[in-house]
Amino acid sequence: MLLASATLGCIAVSVAVGSVSLSLADVWAVLTGKGEPLHRTLILDLRLPRALAAFATGGLLAVAGALMQVLLRNPLADPYVLGLSGGAAVAALLSMLADYPPVVVSIAAFMGALGSAVLVFGLSHGRGSWTTTRLLLTGVVISSGWGAVITFMLAIGPTERLPGMLYWLMGDLAYARSPWPALIVLGLTSLILLPLGRSLNVLSRGPLQAAALGVAVRPLEWSIYGSASLLTASAVTTAGSIGFVGLVVPHMLRLVLGNDQRLILPAAALAGGALLVLADTVARTAIAPEQLPAGVITALLGVPTFLYLLYRSR
Repeated sequence: MLLASATLGCIAVSVAVGSVSLSLADVWAVLTGKGEPLHRTLILDLRLPRALAAFATGGLLAVAGALMQVLLRNPLADPYVLGLSGGAAVAALLSMLADYPPVVVSIAAFMGALGSAVLVFGLSHGRGSWTTTRLLLTGVVISSGWGAVITFMLAIGPTERLPGMLYWLMGDLAYARSPWPALIVLGLTSLILLPLGRSLNVLSRGPLQAAALGVAVRPLEWSIYGSASLLTASAVTTAGSIGFVGLVVPHMLRLVLGNDQRLILPAAALAGGALLVLADTVARTAIAPEQLPAGVITALLGVPTFLYLLYRSR
């Protein structure tokens, strides 16, 4: 309840704050079908869709991070550790170089992320059964390869298109499309994962113990990997590569709520969404009228927070 209230408060602040400041009464008037025409355009067409897109992206990344940490049994795992962001970035940058419209860029990013997930899983599986170590190492190597391709594309790309490409790589919500696809994916995936909370709790203690307690380990691991890939692909398609949300938010929640996935997953959706809404609000108001990529703000917040968590765990 506290996280839900905080999320609504963050969205209200994001809608009210900007180049034209609005009071909460103005916002409420617009949401109830009243208000001035300028305020209605400002809120319903510009700020509210962007705030909802930021919430959906943050929630997707946080839930995906929590799932990846359970799958790999590694607290340092995040949604991008298996090269999903790199595959999406390569496909999106190729679309930008070909001068395709934004909707094609979004579709290409989604397909690139899913293609990278299939590539990593196929290579790590090989002829035998895959292990978390092989999956992690394969993802790191594939991610490094995508990074080299991205650097090459930036080096040979036309100068006039470099700013847009760089902003996409840093994570930018200024050109986010409709937030509804990402919100639908977040809602449906969360509803599907909630009944698996007990199985995820057992799996986090190891596959042997999970199998001894009656959990179908391999199908569950495939489901986790597929869900995390879909969540990450949807987030990257909406806002580009935004780091540290999927890494820091699950850590912070475990300090408060423990390690019960039945609480962590819905809490991660709310906390991750609220965090990115606040970060995007800071990004577009800190040096107004200029706007910063939201990924810059999350990195500035995430680095000291994660270092503090590491120091505290020591």
